Amino acid sequence: MSKFPDRLKELRLELGLTQQQLADESGIPRTTIQYWEANLRIPNIEGVIVLADFFKVSIDYLVGRED
Repeated sequence: MSKFPDRLKELRLELGLTQQQLADESGIPRTTIQYWEANLRIPNIEGVIVLADFFKVSIDYLVGRED
């Protein structure tokens, strides 16, 4: 999932959201988003599903398995 941090940040910035705003809208703690974007922690499947649904992208896109 090495592309995940980049895809997460890219999608967040495309919507003009701060990490805090994404946290507020998705229900995922800001620190968790921060760790994921910095590639310090690997997301669990529940988090990936929440973000894929939030950004309206596939899980495969979010984790870098498709473009």
